[in-house]
Formats: sequence, C-alpha cells, structure tokens
Amino acid sequence: MATATTLLFPWNETYSVKIGIIDVQHQTLVNIVNELHQAMVAGHGKDQLGKILSKLIEYTQMHFKTEEHFMEAHHYPEYINHKSEHQYLTSTVLDFQGRFQRNEVGLTIEVMDFLKSWLGKHILGSDKRYTPFLNAHGVR
Repeated sequence: MATATTLLFPWNETYSVKIGIIDVQHQTLVNIVNELHQAMVAGHGKDQLGKILSKLIEYTQMHFKTEEHFMEAHHYPEYINHKSEHQYLTSTVLDFQGRFQRNEVGLTIEVMDFLKSWLGKHILGSDKRYTPFLNAHGVR
C-alpha cells in the first residue's frame, strides 16, 4: 500500500457512494492507481506496469459486475449509459495492456494520468448519480 507521502489519489469520504461493498471496491481501485504511482516514484513504474494492468483488468471486471448487478436488479434508468462507461474503461485498459506488451515508450505516465482522471470523474459523476436511486431502493 502506498504511503501518505506518495499518494497520487488519496481516498476520502467525498468519493463515497454510500454503498459499503462499492466503496470498498472503489478504495481498492484507488489503491491500484496509487500502487502504480508509488512504483513510478521508486523508479520501477515500467517494471510494475504489466502486473498492475493485469490486476486492474481483473478487479474492474469484478467491480463492474457488482455495480451493474445492483443497477439492473433495481431498474436504474441510466444503467445502459453507465455500463457503456465501464466498457470504455475496459477497452482502454486492454489497449494499454496491448501497447505495454509491444514495449511502447512513455506508457506508464499516460496510464497513471488516465486512470486517476477517469476513476475520479467516474466516481464523482456517474457513480454519485446512482447513489440516491440505489439508496432509496435499500442498497447500502
């Protein structure tokens, strides 16, 4: 886990969607971004990028299934749009993984910047929009 001095993306309650399991999963995703940043600070970003991308792909698949299950089960009206945002992240990370495997240069910073930006905007935007709806349907 990253130390306080090297956190690129510190978690705080502003990011909470008031659904326990999803908040825990979001914190794990934030930790993955911070893990990449910490590796870069230590000069090991490129060495760790492949492992971190694989972890991210695996974890986001599980996390997206959790969110989408709640949305689908409660007929969340923005479900299709939200799911397409998830598909965008998945395809972008898979593209990054392919570029990493082709040894593209400068990829680590691009990946880190993209992940921090996308995750922060997604949680504070799209995910926060489902909070009142799902909370009203008893999802906590």
